Amino acid sequence: MQSDLKRKRGLSVLDLLPLIEARSARVGVIGLGYVGLPVACILADNGFHVTGVDINAQKVETINRGQSPIGGEEPGVAELVARVVAAGRLRASTAVTDLAEAHIVLICVDTPVEPDTHLPLYRGLRGALTSLGPVLRDGALVIIESTIAPGTISGVVIPALEEASGKKAGVDFFVGHCPERVTPGRLIQNLVTMSRAVGGQTPDVAKVMVALYSTYVTGELDPTDPLTAEVVKTAENSYRDVQIAFANELAVVCETLGADVYAVRELLNKSPGRAMLMPGAGVGGHCIPKDPWLLIANARDQVEARLIPAARAVNDRMPEHMVTLTERALAKHNVSLQGARIAVLGYAFREDTDDDRESPSRYFVEALERCGATAIVHDPHVPAYQRPLEEVVTNADAAVFMVAHRAYQNIDLEWLRGALRHPVVVDGRNVVDVNAAASAGLTYIGVGRRLL
Repeated sequence: MQSDLKRKRGLSVLDLLPLIEARSARVGVIGLGYVGLPVACILADNGFHVTGVDINAQKVETINRGQSPIGGEEPGVAELVARVVAAGRLRASTAVTDLAEAHIVLICVDTPVEPDTHLPLYRGLRGALTSLGPVLRDGALVIIESTIAPGTISGVVIPALEEASGKKAGVDFFVGHCPERVTPGRLIQNLVTMSRAVGGQTPDVAKVMVALYSTYVTGELDPTDPLTAEVVKTAENSYRDVQIAFANELAVVCETLGADVYAVRELLNKSPGRAMLMPGAGVGGHCIPKDPWLLIANARDQVEARLIPAARAVNDRMPEHMVTLTERALAKHNVSLQGARIAVLGYAFREDTDDDRESPSRYFVEALERCGATAIVHDPHVPAYQRPLEEVVTNADAAVFMVAHRAYQNIDLEWLRGALRHPVVVDGRNVVDVNAAASAGLTYIGVGRRLL
């Protein structure tokens, strides 16, 4: 009945503008991970009252104590959580019913792909929409910040919310898509400074979204439609994946030819319009390994994509290639990979974070074990592998650098040589200086470099 009365009066998303300006709009955030928690904190720090919802009760308790559940080196996050919780502007909960009074709800949940078909797995997204629908207030704006396949707003989000709420999108509630652009290690910096594609269901929805994000984003806010925003986000990560694949494939070519890929890269990038990225031991994280598949997911019946799957294959092979490099280096000392003890340095997907989603190290360890080797992992930020470095490298047959953590940048190579059973270093991230390795008496091999 309430919805029918509101519909007759004519709800307008523009009614949210004065609430946003006065910071009296109540904001809900579903999903308090690497995206949702910093977003919730920044909005709270800018004067909004925010309720964050997550299914992880332990995470909720940690946040309500004023502590950040995000590890690694995340400048400003711990201080921000403490400040907004102490001020009473952020509260975490496990109950979506606590969002019944929210004028604006941001959904920041994982959107993985199925491992074999590479099609989207929207269990988390559908769960959020299904649970939010029954408590969604009239006139609310729902913004999806999760990265999604093009066509998901129209094909999944709106139908699911309409079914769960019994309301009509564009009449009783409003929908937008503003995909996040964050990187672990720079969460707050990216959220505040990077430009955003602001996809509104209508131009008025986009206008309200721009008003909301203008409260903390200093980068450009470009109003557009949801489909364009969906394509932009998945395309930008697909583009980066292709660029990395070129660097990785060139690195393997340089190894074969006896060239140094880093010297090649330095000179190549002096040519106008060239910006070759760094090669490495693989591509991880929650975004780049899946977003190319999301980009083509709803076009696969009409388009035979070639470049995007090829780039994914090149980058997915790099952990296996690291095994090959390790085997070659061990062979210099007449050591078989089977039965070897390998110290794996780094398990997070990138440096100085605890985020190990789709970590190349995971696939490297699995490949080592298939070959009969034993992997002992160290990572200064991932809790499962926080142990003394000496314990990991002592009597190992090789040390393999999989992540360029700051803790590894100035490692004492002579100490490392003395701790290892065989003086073998395999460098997947250009962490070790080649000349310094040679001076320390180490057998060195790295991605894009010949065996020394």
